[in-house]
Amino acid sequence: MTVGILLVTHPGVGSAMLHIASRIVGKVTLPIKCLEVPPDAPVESACESARSMLKVLDRGGGVLVLTDIYGATPHNIARDVACDREGTAVLSGLNLPMLVRVFNYPDDDLDTLASKAAEGGNRGIMACPVRSAGD
Repeated sequence: MTVGILLVTHPGVGSAMLHIASRIVGKVTLPIKCLEVPPDAPVESACESARSMLKVLDRGGGVLVLTDIYGATPHNIARDVACDREGTAVLSGLNLPMLVRVFNYPDDDLDTLASKAAEGGNRGIMACPVRSAGD
């Protein structure tokens, strides 16, 4: 059974990430939908859209919900509709390495895929030390 993917983000973020990740990976075999929540969107309407998308995406393997910013409206909507729902996992901090990683493991179960997504997102962040002019 395949895991579905739901991106719940601010406008433009999810669709751009999906477009770029698809170009990097090639054919995406996981069922995926994107809900972009405008700042002035009625929360209950966005929650209903998310619930509907979860139902469509859950084909027996569960749904991995990825959000862009922890604590922002899209994340709160995802948390409200998915965290108490059996067969879902919610991760925030969506970045391109996270999504590419998810697309590279389409046969994994929900728990494993959520773990790999978090790992890919974390490994995709690297910082060079700040150097002063005297170094």
